[in-house]
Amino acid sequence: MRKKLLCAFLAAIMIMSVVACGKSAEEEGAAPPVTETEVTEEPAEPEEDLPYDYGLGVTFHSDEPVTYSMFFSDASWYPMTEKWITEGVFAKIKERTNVTLDVIPYDSNDYMQNITLDINAGESAYIIPKIYDESVFVDGGAIVPVSDYVQYMPHYQDFVEKYNMQPDLETIIRSDGKYYRLPGMLEAPMQDYTLMIRNDIFKAAGYDVSTLEKDWTWDDLCDILIGVKEYMVKEGMCSESDYIWSDLWAGSESGQGTGGNILNLMGSSYNVRSGWGIGNGMKYDPDTDSWYFSSISDDFKEFITVANRFVEEGILDPETFTQDDTTATNKFYNGETVIISVNRSQYTAFENGLKEIQGEGNYETYVTVYPKGNNEYIAERNRLECGVMLSKRALEELGEDGFIQLIRFVDWLWYSPEAYTLIKWGVEGETFEYAEDPETGKQIKKLLPGFKCSGLGIDGEEDDIDIRLEWGYACGNFWYGHTVEEMSDNFNPVIQDYYARLGEYRKTAPIEPPVVPDEEQNEQLNLWATPLIDNVNSWTLQFIVGQKDIEKDWDAYVESCKALNVDQMVDLINEIYKGS
Repeated sequence: MRKKLLCAFLAAIMIMSVVACGKSAEEEGAAPPVTETEVTEEPAEPEEDLPYDYGLGVTFHSDEPVTYSMFFSDASWYPMTEKWITEGVFAKIKERTNVTLDVIPYDSNDYMQNITLDINAGESAYIIPKIYDESVFVDGGAIVPVSDYVQYMPHYQDFVEKYNMQPDLETIIRSDGKYYRLPGMLEAPMQDYTLMIRNDIFKAAGYDVSTLEKDWTWDDLCDILIGVKEYMVKEGMCSESDYIWSDLWAGSESGQGTGGNILNLMGSSYNVRSGWGIGNGMKYDPDTDSWYFSSISDDFKEFITVANRFVEEGILDPETFTQDDTTATNKFYNGETVIISVNRSQYTAFENGLKEIQGEGNYETYVTVYPKGNNEYIAERNRLECGVMLSKRALEELGEDGFIQLIRFVDWLWYSPEAYTLIKWGVEGETFEYAEDPETGKQIKKLLPGFKCSGLGIDGEEDDIDIRLEWGYACGNFWYGHTVEEMSDNFNPVIQDYYARLGEYRKTAPIEPPVVPDEEQNEQLNLWATPLIDNVNSWTLQFIVGQKDIEKDWDAYVESCKALNVDQMVDLINEIYKGS
């Protein structure tokens, strides 16, 4: 059974691959084949007189000890400890490379704010990871155009060539023909975030989600949740005034005032940018070959109407958009709610929370393919993830040769299979081992007895050591991108099954064409976009929780956007696009 699931998962993920010229696999008429991803290259011949080793099949290693400063987004749910530096992931990186990372941590909630202040003050770290949007940093001249140096990055270049990443990289090129972020690169896009339900309660209420999820819509989900709540009220599990959905990743801790994950999922279902994915709000219309502001479109009105219905029907807790994540998960563990956002790394943590509160055998969960809106696309369309910037300060202080040495270290750390395994799993023989899968005959990675990892979705006994909490493995500052095989090497059968169904039931949207403003245009767009998007986020949440009436206040909302130069922004973006 596991063999069938894994094969289905791999096939499904490859069907979702984005191919050249922005066409989906379906548009091309066939899915690309599953590709062997093991590194088979011969070690590269080192260049003469270099004070370090590097290359495909070679561990980067500096002859002399070197230290590179690095910003670090410190997640409150697995905070960095001194042990990470003395024994854990940073110590192991140093052992292999002779490179000490001088870590400058900032809490993930205000990471971008703090590093922006440092960069603007000329106090940037050399290495700047966990960057989703580099546009605010480009014009100030504090960031190196990394595309000028990728020829020195053998692992990066190998991935670009092997998986045809060039069309994807073109989407981050600036008006000067360069790009400034080394992105995490995916062999195929992966829709990590979805919904988990208390399947025992749904079934008791008469709903088998596994037979409904293929074609269900958000309105269908609302109808189902109304029925589930009626059952729960009848059984004395909640009252009429209780909400049975109170989500995380949308409130004060991680939603950043945008509605976070759930509005990203729901908005993309209606061809709208919202939540975490709002960006500048712009969407491309292939029928007119032009760009428009999705946040004042008919699709947007449909989206907020559906989202508001969950609140009006007494299903979705308005506190979703203000509460911290722990409050949301505790409601789910306690049985107050029956549905919650989930991703593959948090699945095990949610199971453990339920087991602790509800007791083993007293509940059943199901990871769903989340509903459709007016399209069948998943929210994740991109093969590029957050990435790494390098500061101009590094180039100035290290000099050209020293900077090339730095970038070759970065190449190993973020793009080599060796470093990916180290950062994700730890050290072979210390935290994990290779074993033969009895069903497939393939080598798989397994944590050694006594270890678990919530970041990998791998459960264990209560006294087992969590390798992420203890030593910083499976940490989000490093672990993104890479091949389907590498990304899926920790997936349990539940997550494998989810991806298999996702690949069958949903599609991946085509890549939107790039818009490349020059420095002056980019500055103007940022000046318009910042207050405009703040305004959209504020109105969106007020519409959804019912503080504004969608029908009565819609025109006022549109006018508020026009007063903040939305028409001028659309005109300029289309002018840039047509002129590119």
